[in-house]
Amino acid sequence: MISSLPTFSHRHPVFGFLTVLLLGLFLVTLPETCRAASSPPDTFADLAEKLSPTVVNIYTTQVVKASRSPHDMFNDRDIPEPFRHFFGPSPFGQEQPQKDQKRTSLGSGVIISKDGYIVTNNHVVENADTINVRLTNFEEYDAKIIGRDPKSDLALLKIAPKNGLPVTAFGDSDKLRVGDWVMAIGNPFGFEQTVTAGIVSGKGRSLGSGPYENFIQTDASINPGNSGGPLFNLKGEMVGINSAIYSRSGGNIGIGFAIPANMAKNVVSQLKEHGSVVRGWLGVMIQPVTPELAAQFKMERPIGALVGEVTPASPADKAGIKPGDVIVAFNGTEISQVSMLPNLVAETTVGSKAEITLFRKGALKKLPIVIAKLNEEQAAASESTESLNKRLGLGVQDLTPEIAAALNLTDKQGVLITAVEPDSPAAEAGLHKGDLILEFNQKPVRDVKAFLNEVKGIKTKATVSFFIKREGRTRFFGLKLK
Repeated sequence: MISSLPTFSHRHPVFGFLTVLLLGLFLVTLPETCRAASSPPDTFADLAEKLSPTVVNIYTTQVVKASRSPHDMFNDRDIPEPFRHFFGPSPFGQEQPQKDQKRTSLGSGVIISKDGYIVTNNHVVENADTINVRLTNFEEYDAKIIGRDPKSDLALLKIAPKNGLPVTAFGDSDKLRVGDWVMAIGNPFGFEQTVTAGIVSGKGRSLGSGPYENFIQTDASINPGNSGGPLFNLKGEMVGINSAIYSRSGGNIGIGFAIPANMAKNVVSQLKEHGSVVRGWLGVMIQPVTPELAAQFKMERPIGALVGEVTPASPADKAGIKPGDVIVAFNGTEISQVSMLPNLVAETTVGSKAEITLFRKGALKKLPIVIAKLNEEQAAASESTESLNKRLGLGVQDLTPEIAAALNLTDKQGVLITAVEPDSPAAEAGLHKGDLILEFNQKPVRDVKAFLNEVKGIKTKATVSFFIKREGRTRFFGLKLK
């Protein structure tokens, strides 16, 4: 006869012993990375004490010239009496001359070499007449600009220290994961050596202010004055340069952005060597692949950069890239977000060969390409699209036969709206993603280039009109710029 198995209630002592034993075995076998990621460090104090001396306070002065009235250009005796009323109602001799004013600003920086090279944001030192750097030991130095790069918002400064300086090492920002702990040090609102901590909230963020954005998003508190300061990982490596915040009030709301260290390393190296930055150029206008377009193109998922326009005689044109192609990889790196492609191309050595993987008519295709140098004219064309996004809140794309077929459009020309920013003039006017712009200010627009030329001359607070086609019907929209 087989005896029945013993049964245990949750109060039985054997049950309690087994529970503790199993829990202990689970904790022992739990991967080290999981346990480390699940709890914050006990303290940031040791890290802050070690790294704070590498962070500096930067304060600049800019002389703002006073506006000159017509009276300042002439002596009252030089102007005939009948014409004096053209220069304002005030009697001559009673106006007080305006004085030039000094404008100061604060920022942060980080020391990257013992002999005094310092990295900061371009917007911290741009247009500055004097730049001063204060160390944690209260030593102050005049700084000179070695080079600036407005496109990445980075600048390299140099001071002549009395002794060797403590330095910060660049880390590998590509290894950062969403959820990793990070620490920021800077001078928000002039409060020197302020330490804040948080996690990586996102990667590959774009704010729509330029073509080379690939921000790290963090909830570590960043405020005005933190600009140019470092973002550290728990190893004490600099993984980012704090650059921007998203805020309606001007203060921190938990959304800050840092330039990745890997991008900064490349830019700083070129600034140190040449004083400027040389970037690679492909010669395409691109847009995101929406889920709707991915479905129409028979792609498994919405990744890559959709090519809307190819510049004649550009590397892309020579390689055989066509409008309607979707670039899904560059040199083996998947383009999971459209903002990745400009950065990867920009960081590629001019004259070197690269491989483009694209999706065309339901099949993958690989093309060799030789990267050319981005010149100012090409950069201006790219930035005009960014300016359009800022002024109107629109993303646009040439209507290609492939896109027309995917959206069931019979039109062969026009400008397709690919994105509408929330709370933008375009959104307030009622424009939608997918609208086809046929006319702008009562002038036909056949492509994006013609559209940009028309938009370029529009003044602030002007009212403009759109004639668009939506779902087979045409209508007008009025829009007032802010």
